[in-house]
Amino acid sequence: MSESVLQLRDFRVSFPTMNGTVQAVRGVDLDVGEGEMVGVVGESGSGKSVTFLGLMGLLPKTTVIEGSATVGGDELVGRTSKQMRSVRGKRIAMIFQDPLSALNPVHKIGRQIVEMLQAHQTISKQDAHNRAVELLDIVGIPQPDQRAMQYPHEFSGGMRQRVMIAMAIANEPEVLIADEPTTALDVTVQAQILEVMQRIQHELRTAIVLITHDLGVVARVVDRVQVMYAGRAVERGSVDDLFSEQSHPYTRGLLESLPALGKDRLVPIPGSPPNMLQPPPGCAFAPRCPHARPVCTLEMPELRPFGNGETACVRAEELVEEGVVSV
Repeated sequence: MSESVLQLRDFRVSFPTMNGTVQAVRGVDLDVGEGEMVGVVGESGSGKSVTFLGLMGLLPKTTVIEGSATVGGDELVGRTSKQMRSVRGKRIAMIFQDPLSALNPVHKIGRQIVEMLQAHQTISKQDAHNRAVELLDIVGIPQPDQRAMQYPHEFSGGMRQRVMIAMAIANEPEVLIADEPTTALDVTVQAQILEVMQRIQHELRTAIVLITHDLGVVARVVDRVQVMYAGRAVERGSVDDLFSEQSHPYTRGLLESLPALGKDRLVPIPGSPPNMLQPPPGCAFAPRCPHARPVCTLEMPELRPFGNGETACVRAEELVEEGVVSV
């Protein structure tokens, strides 16, 4: 992997409430290199989106963010909202899950991209408009000069997502965060959006984080995968290794619950994710894990090298001997 553009170290996000503190993210480490796409996967509530919303300073003011998050070596944790405005959109950008709610319905598409450009660059309105048309063409929108003069409601869901990508790359950020960018799209449009993202990755050498629960998307486009559960990383490795050799029972459970040709039935993961007001001691997945033993509840496991990747399962070696996982 090339030198890290985005680096998280012991990154934590918590929300004070009347009932106590919700520990949404509990010490996440992550490195993303130039031109690399890393997938962050897990069930809803595992801390995927909160991690990166916290990184970008898009959470409520009462949120407590700790640890370290750097882009190009510059620390983001501890910056004020005003300081973060100069970073968001310029050095790090985000593609949101619902483009219709992210776009302003009363402004034309071209104007919204122009505003993004002028917020971070000294550029004339005409030059910014020309660049907006160019960006729409880059992301595959036909007749971009005409489309730039239209409103968001005149675009299909897939086209609106392309507009969001165009806005995100307008200032050529070092890091692009894509939060479930294909969830509401049909399979054909989904493939087109993923192709656009891959082109950005390779041509602009952008470091991309793809947040998703869709392991099919992960298998197709990412280089490495980080699996999250209860606000922590439980497994990390290359996409090929993760799909062929899972070292953590949670990752195995996610893959076994996927539909596939020739599969008679789905195998769901029993139980529910833990209450993050009071996370269970030790491994948070232990209450749902069919292979859990008393040792799993003694202390919270850290990621450690195992096979070709990393795992946070204290019984990984034993599970290999039992034939549950392979390395």
